[in-house]
Amino acid sequence: MFDKKLAIEILLQIQEGINRIQRRFEPISSSDDFLSTDDNLTKLDGICMMLITIGESLKNIDKVTHKTFLTNYPQVD
Repeated sequence: MFDKKLAIEILLQIQEGINRIQRRFEPISSSDDFLSTDDNLTKLDGICMMLITIGESLKNIDKVTHKTFLTNYPQVD
């Protein structure tokens, strides 16, 4: 059995990361918008870092659940 509390905490962190990405994308209407200002480039950098963090968190979920959680979702690589 795995630590469900820890797994839930990691999933909540992933959800917060997704929410943060969505908020940062709101003012962006095209990929060119990221290149239009330094502030938008900073947003792009932040979004990229959040995606990396989410990926690492998914690896942690796999570790914490002893590879039993993600097997329920075969569509997730």
